[in-house]
Amino acid sequence: MNFSAWSIRNPVASLLAFALLLFVGIQSFNKLPITRFPNIDVPLVSIVVTQSGASPAELETQVTKEIEDAVASITGIDEIQSTVTDGQSQTVVMFRMEIPTEQAVQDTKDAIDRIRSDLPANVEEPIVSKVDVEGQAIQTFAVSSPDMTLEELSWFVDDTIKRALQGQAGIGRVDRYGGAEREVRIELNPDKLNAHGITAASVNQQLRGTNVDLGSGRGQVAGSEQAIRVLGDARNVAELANTTIALPNGRFVKLSDLGAIKDTYQEPKSFSRFDDTPVVTFGVFRSKGASEVSVAETVAKSLDKVRAENPNVGIELISDSVYFTYGNYEAAIDTLIEGAVLAIIVVFLFLRNWRATLISAVALPLSAIPTFWIMDLMGFSLNLVSFLALTLATGILVDDAIVEIENIARHIKMGKTPYRAAIEAADEIGLAVIATTFTIIAVFVPVSFMPGIPGQYFIQFGLTVAFSVFFSLMVARLITPMMAAYLMRAEDGIEDHHDNDGLFFRGYTRLVRATTRRWWTRYATLLAAIAFLVGSVMLLAQVPGSFLPPEDASRIVLSVELPPNATLDDTDATTDAIYKDVKDIDGVESAFVLGGASPKGDLELRRATVTLTLHKLDQRLSKKLVDDFLGKLPIIGPYLPKVEPKGRVRPQWDIEKEVFAKLRHIPDVRILKLNDRGERDLSFNFLSKNEKDLNGAVGILESKLRADPLLANVSAEGALPRPELQVRPRKDQAARLGITPQQISETIRVATIGDIDAALAKINLDDRQIPIRVQASLDMRRDLAALRALKIQTASGGTVPLSTVADIDYSEGVSSIKRNNRYRVVSIGSDLPQGVALDTASARFRQIVTEAKIPPTVQLAESGDTKVQTEMQQSFVNAMLMGLMLVLTVLILLFKDVIQPFTILFSLPLAIGGVAVGLLVTQNPLSMPVMIGILMLMGIVTKNAILLVDFAIEMRHRGMERVEAMVEAGRKRARPIIMTSIAMSAGMLPSALGVGEGGSFRAPMAIAVIGGIIVSTVLSLVVVPSFFLIMDDLSRLLAWMFGRLVGRKDKEDLAMSREELTQVVGALEGRVTAIETPEGKRGKSGNVVRLPPFAAE
Repeated sequence: MNFSAWSIRNPVASLLAFALLLFVGIQSFNKLPITRFPNIDVPLVSIVVTQSGASPAELETQVTKEIEDAVASITGIDEIQSTVTDGQSQTVVMFRMEIPTEQAVQDTKDAIDRIRSDLPANVEEPIVSKVDVEGQAIQTFAVSSPDMTLEELSWFVDDTIKRALQGQAGIGRVDRYGGAEREVRIELNPDKLNAHGITAASVNQQLRGTNVDLGSGRGQVAGSEQAIRVLGDARNVAELANTTIALPNGRFVKLSDLGAIKDTYQEPKSFSRFDDTPVVTFGVFRSKGASEVSVAETVAKSLDKVRAENPNVGIELISDSVYFTYGNYEAAIDTLIEGAVLAIIVVFLFLRNWRATLISAVALPLSAIPTFWIMDLMGFSLNLVSFLALTLATGILVDDAIVEIENIARHIKMGKTPYRAAIEAADEIGLAVIATTFTIIAVFVPVSFMPGIPGQYFIQFGLTVAFSVFFSLMVARLITPMMAAYLMRAEDGIEDHHDNDGLFFRGYTRLVRATTRRWWTRYATLLAAIAFLVGSVMLLAQVPGSFLPPEDASRIVLSVELPPNATLDDTDATTDAIYKDVKDIDGVESAFVLGGASPKGDLELRRATVTLTLHKLDQRLSKKLVDDFLGKLPIIGPYLPKVEPKGRVRPQWDIEKEVFAKLRHIPDVRILKLNDRGERDLSFNFLSKNEKDLNGAVGILESKLRADPLLANVSAEGALPRPELQVRPRKDQAARLGITPQQISETIRVATIGDIDAALAKINLDDRQIPIRVQASLDMRRDLAALRALKIQTASGGTVPLSTVADIDYSEGVSSIKRNNRYRVVSIGSDLPQGVALDTASARFRQIVTEAKIPPTVQLAESGDTKVQTEMQQSFVNAMLMGLMLVLTVLILLFKDVIQPFTILFSLPLAIGGVAVGLLVTQNPLSMPVMIGILMLMGIVTKNAILLVDFAIEMRHRGMERVEAMVEAGRKRARPIIMTSIAMSAGMLPSALGVGEGGSFRAPMAIAVIGGIIVSTVLSLVVVPSFFLIMDDLSRLLAWMFGRLVGRKDKEDLAMSREELTQVVGALEGRVTAIETPEGKRGKSGNVVRLPPFAAE
């Protein structure tokens, strides 16, 4: 069925269909979430086990290994990561993409339930949960008030602000940083405990049993049903101080006789500071799939309401990644519109007809807007990758319309009416348009289903392009011919190439004729193309590779690590010194310090996160063109006026360099820079079950890697030794007194830090459950003699000093432990100096490791961007091969020829040289955006070759000699090929300039595409004709060789369809009308009409 002819005869149906598509597309666009990157839906399950006072070494042996062994047998696990710190073991299980998250959570819970009895009895219940937040906090706020204490501000955040935010659409979690938790602390006097013969553990146990309100059944008193409650909870601190404590000898004392009772705060484990002001802060995390911009709007509205209700409280935004996300959204929209306008201008300059340009321009919104509907149905978002797809597709969306309208205009110039010209021209070009569209779809569909994390990026890109191109095909077949039939006039035709070939096209025609006339010129052209291809591949090999291009995010995240024995006060002092050193650096706007936690979430007193917010970078188009382009021209560049900057001019990498130069003098601290994904620029894991071999290998490698200039700020992130007191029970003596190691551990823990949080007694104060922490005075932890004198209760009810049943010695142990896939792991990472790509640094890293000859018990494993890049490259190659197979299949089915489709495929590598030159000249690495651009080039180059080959085959079917048919194809198709190539390059130009937020992500892709289009267009127009004839010779040879092996096929006389007959009759009528038209009003075309044999009959 001829859809174009049907649409021309039934225009209302097509218009209504696209009106509906526009409506649902606009509705979907307004609903689509706005994010920075695609939502990476990795099934992640977290298992957290807490045991207050437990060291990392104990938790690793007793808890972490048990959990890892239990979950390792679950089907579908990809990776197991564990982090063990003081009192906490966290294991994160990453499942393969195809495993549903809910199934992963349930399987993990079942596995943990099976080994729960194997875990120590005094650990808290394991918490198994899915990781349902996306990345880091999108916004961080500081809360302050002159009327509130630190604890009151903390409670205000926990009670008021969290209540206002949690549960709102898109908000995944709200975390408070810094501040203090209220508690009632009972500081027992060791001398008084010893005098009364009671232990701190016994006091804590009695308080848990007496200070409690309990439900006690129901009664029927005075004929009514009534609940019965036992109210043992103290109503205030004074009442709690009067609580009676039973002594082992049968006597009793008041709690206040044993120590001091204070309504105070918990011992601080973290702090936060904005610039040099201590603050209580909170971070907002978005849930998976939520729009960052929508979440930020929700947060703003909720906090405005909180501010109105609490005018004495200040809530200030101090860190905001949504600004960058929304800036990228606006920049992408602007780039998309600018590219579309430039493409339309190019069309007008070629066609020089406003009607034809308008019809071509309509194709852009009619193809792009319905794509948003599909994106909404697929659960996509508006992000860097999906906008990249639409930006790339801009040229292609108008491409099919250009080819259609150019052919229709040529037919009108033949003397046909616009109505007849639209029907016949659309039918003539139909196969080529369909072939080009489906080859592009065939390229992108396999890429859309790449496995792993790279596949999560490419699925949104590939399917967005595929559907937008499919809609452009619908526009080209249904809307463009219909609009041309009704809007164009007889004077809108363009001159036929026989009559008005310009100097360029005459020269091109002579070149094609020269390269195709004789057999040896064809093979010489082919050999030259092969030589160019080899040189292009060698050139491309010189381009270094990376996962993502470097980006100026206006934010520097520093991870600060102090020695293992450092206190929170030490961390506070060190971060204050860091702030004082960097606050006056040009470009730094503010600094936010979070003490007690690393950027990766490791909670340790000796760790901190310092986030430096930079002034916004000036990324205006005028500044890019005048200062960065025209200003660098030789001779005249220095004399051109400069654009007044509106924002930061200094690049982020230069600021980072100064930051580290100023921080080198701070002793005993490890400062690392992390990217926006919370990783080092380059990172490798070293795994082993032998801790000694692992630490030895890491020590050797760290010193060698630091000496290499390609790697900056090299450091290992492993477990550091720290001093500790080790208590070793004297088993014989302890057994005789009926004292167990568990009893010794509990007594020491309660005396020094209090019982585990779940076992603490509670008191109801101000409608809040406040924990009661029983412990010895803080001085006791600083006195080893006091610890040795600590009383332990015996089986007979008496007490003995700790020194009687145990020895206490100084030793050392690990501060934290990291594990990967059930192995101890140490990560070595580095920053990448400016201009050094990930591939180059990674290769050098591997070379140093190989030369170092580490023990065979130590394994090297990729991590971070290096791991993702390797997965992406492998998957990308496989997807490209599959795409080529699909393209070949589509071409064979459409052309009904096995040999000539190889002519089209041969043109694909011709773009490599342009890509390589573009990347080398602009010093961009071969990153993910560039690979996306290479995919697009495959479709564009295939399109050019299809237009040439399809026309040549059509001319041969009409009886034209094959060389003349190929020359004629070049002459007739060169104009639309060049026009669409320039239009696509113009559409990419705003992206290539890297203007706006996210410009550094789009620019390498656009540069690669423009370079590939220019080179491939020139070479395709010259090489494809020669290769077409060579493949035709091969086809004849194969027919001669194998023709006798198969039977001869009878020719079938195919009757003309009614559509074909109608077209022929219309053509005849048009010719008759043209002959009868007076000479002065007749077009310049000839009066000869070619009829198919059956039409002539």
